Amino acid sequence: MSDLSSERPRALVTGASSGIGVAYAERLAHEGYDLVLVARRQERLTELAERLMRGNGITADVVCADLTDPADLAKVETLVDSDETLNLLINNAGFAGYQPFVSIDPEVIDDLIDIHVRTVARLSRAALPGMVRRRKGAVINIASLLAISAVLPPDPLPSRATYAGAKAFILAFTQALAGELGGTGVNVQACLPGRVSTEFHVAHGIDTSKLPPAMTAEDVVTASLSALSRQEIVCIPALADPALFGELTEAQIKVFRNSAMQPILAERYMSR
Repeated sequence: MSDLSSERPRALVTGASSGIGVAYAERLAHEGYDLVLVARRQERLTELAERLMRGNGITADVVCADLTDPADLAKVETLVDSDETLNLLINNAGFAGYQPFVSIDPEVIDDLIDIHVRTVARLSRAALPGMVRRRKGAVINIASLLAISAVLPPDPLPSRATYAGAKAFILAFTQALAGELGGTGVNVQACLPGRVSTEFHVAHGIDTSKLPPAMTAEDVVTASLSALSRQEIVCIPALADPALFGELTEAQIKVFRNSAMQPILAERYMSR
């Protein structure tokens, strides 16, 4: 690595072969980041890396990996753990797997949990000790508005119990992690976009005609990086009034404190 390259910030993006991952890679390359691009599709990654290096004068390494595969995950985990120059980790890889829970293939359940839970936790664990030691860096975890959609019916929204549950993990994980990292100089963010105009739904044969309008991947990235500069823990790109999410957070705190401080059975449960 040249001296010039070593002076540039460095980011690793998973799911970098399409959609939001490509948009992050393009934006970060334009901002002068060297990149590590991780996804399953080697040809797409190579084409993207070559284009970004030509256009921006940065370096872009390609890592072909299926993060639902334990061996591939371990390979990327080792890479992240050993990278003393990593400034930014973006856990973006994912897929929908929308199906009614009673008929979903158990292997799809495993893959959804592997990519949205295990991969996010393990790569974050690999990246954060070095960032904390250097007192700088950030992790962005791409969740979804579906993380807070569990009480809404599955029409027109898709059947999504496992997917929404996995994305809810990302939100809770990131919020709790932010509390642990206070004062370290390291930031974390959960980004909760709504429907995004990418191949995400089309690739899974999902009818989007009844779904809400789609935001561009580029706008999602603009919101996320702006929120990161503001040290916002939760970024909801289309939410005009952040006080609404603040009200949700306050309600959660009130429920927790009210229940935790009352170790007595609630009256409504005292008889059957």
